[in-house]
Amino acid sequence: MAPPLPTRWVVIGNSGSGKSTLAECLGTALSVPVHDLDLVHWHPDGVKRDEDEARERVAGIAASDAWIIEGVYGWLSQVALARATLLIWLDLPWEVCREGLLARGLRRGMTLDDQRDLLAWADGYRARTTSSSFTGHRRIHDAFAGAKVRLRTRDEAAAFASRWSGAGDRP
Repeated sequence: MAPPLPTRWVVIGNSGSGKSTLAECLGTALSVPVHDLDLVHWHPDGVKRDEDEARERVAGIAASDAWIIEGVYGWLSQVALARATLLIWLDLPWEVCREGLLARGLRRGMTLDDQRDLLAWADGYRARTTSSSFTGHRRIHDAFAGAKVRLRTRDEAAAFASRWSGAGDRP
């Protein structure tokens, strides 16, 4: 039996799709660190980090042996894809993402105005064409030559996560 591939996974999807939840579940099951691209893209005070600095931070994370990187930022996730062993795209309907955003509430110092702005931005996921949009994520998914999974419902995401629970070294 061949040794398992190293766990170097990238999780992308719209805000509220469940990227953080899935990544944390997988990270716990596989005993690998999870890195949230929001924490790379933004300074703790809510100011955007310089893009070159953010890319360097992701490159440093991706240089390590095992990780799960999750986030909506296609341009940042692409930095890690050259070393990734799996790409997971959470492609859930907007209504499900909206419910997810509302259920998680305010976090990381967010105000009601910030939440309103995030909901409006996330609602535009299918209309935008940036790397952090449906179109951008589809391009990333289609271009990725390695193993990839596209999950379209919460049930599919839960089934995928449960497949790895207690797996440790399952390929």
